[in-house]
Amino acid sequence: MTTGRFAPSPTGPLHLGSLVAAVGSWLFARHDGGRWLVRMEDLDTPRVVPGSADEILRALERYALTWDGEVVYQSQRIALYEAALNELRSKNLVFDCACSRADLQRAASAPVGEEPVYPGTCRNGIPGGRAPRAVRFRGNEEVDDFIVKRADGVFAYQLAVVVDDAAQGVTQVVRGADLLSSTPRQIALQQALGYPTPDYIHLPLVLGPDGKKLGKRDGALPLPSLDETRVQETLHNALRFLGIDVQLAPPEEMLRQAGDSR
Repeated sequence: MTTGRFAPSPTGPLHLGSLVAAVGSWLFARHDGGRWLVRMEDLDTPRVVPGSADEILRALERYALTWDGEVVYQSQRIALYEAALNELRSKNLVFDCACSRADLQRAASAPVGEEPVYPGTCRNGIPGGRAPRAVRFRGNEEVDDFIVKRADGVFAYQLAVVVDDAAQGVTQVVRGADLLSSTPRQIALQQALGYPTPDYIHLPLVLGPDGKKLGKRDGALPLPSLDETRVQETLHNALRFLGIDVQLAPPEEMLRQAGDSR
């Protein structure tokens, strides 16, 4: 049985781009008669907005995007990530890194704001006089030496999502194309930990008038915002963005039409 999931970060209310990802994920899972899970990726506690997780869940309910089982919160699963990190250490697949972002910018001569390529400074041991900060996965020809535990002690997205998908039996991951570059890293971790690899499907992104990805910080959207008085119109537009043409109707009916059209 297919098991899909939607895993938003509770850093603000659901926005149009997230709704498109949720609808796409829900339709793929339900089309195959599968399960659809919801997981809150709330590890980055400084960015979490109190109350936004509940607000996201209420929004999903308004759009008839029902989920199976209990909602999982990453902040309650630290022990699982620690165990996975210890397993990677036992296999010599991670190493401590003393480099700061500024160090990497200088070493790689990368423009400010761009992700610098890690030059392998600490791969064979931390240089003398330096203290460990982050923990990195030993990459290969397909992936770089990426961070799995940050300098502030927070487990990185790449490791947490892989552990959770395996623990929850996720077989299908439908998400935005902005996460396409994360997929090889996650597959590398799955192989290192002996986890199965889900099927990955990446959806086009909803862009603003400036051509940039819409996020929770965007106040003006090119399509109706996600307020409670325009649920039908917004869901209708989200489905149209995914290339699915249905008649304007209550959310449950539009999702049924969308499922029949796939």
